[in-house]
Amino acid sequence: MVKKIYIVRHCEAQGQPSEAQLTNKGFEQARLLSDFFSDKKIDRIISSSFIRAIQSIEPLSVHKNVTVEVDQRLTERILSEENLADWLEKLKRTYDDLDAKYKGGESSREAMNRISCVVNEIFNSHFESTIIVTHGNIMSLLLKKYNHHFGFDEWKSLSNPDVYLLTSKDRVTSVERVWQGGEINEI
Repeated sequence: MVKKIYIVRHCEAQGQPSEAQLTNKGFEQARLLSDFFSDKKIDRIISSSFIRAIQSIEPLSVHKNVTVEVDQRLTERILSEENLADWLEKLKRTYDDLDAKYKGGESSREAMNRISCVVNEIFNSHFESTIIVTHGNIMSLLLKKYNHHFGFDEWKSLSNPDVYLLTSKDRVTSVERVWQGGEINEI
């Protein structure tokens, strides 16, 4: 059986805190996401607990009558508990050194392992087609697991929202981008 996991980065939000909501544009993007998935079979939806992630997938959840499950392992990676003036440089370093870690933060490898556990559980479940809704940094680390060339520059090129498809058949997993900046690509 072919298993599909759609990895969705949340729509445009008002900020980074967990309680940050979508912007007006973000709510429109959520409607476009619902349209994008309207003709696709979706068995399950799992989301980060952050409000912006849940709001991004709610229109589809209602349309498909599929309950959104919340999983803390899909929340964004914390780079550091400190406010880093050079956070972008430090983030870039973590793509080259997966074990680099800053005070109170999570290394790339730790975050990658956290989200990979969710993906492995889905691939080992009876569900054929699942959506996970998450955040840019941790999403990029999951994509890096399946494509080691995926790095800092690719993270910077992710859009809000963005959608990648992981397909697994006979224990072989492939990854492809299926969303292009608001344009819908048929798969």
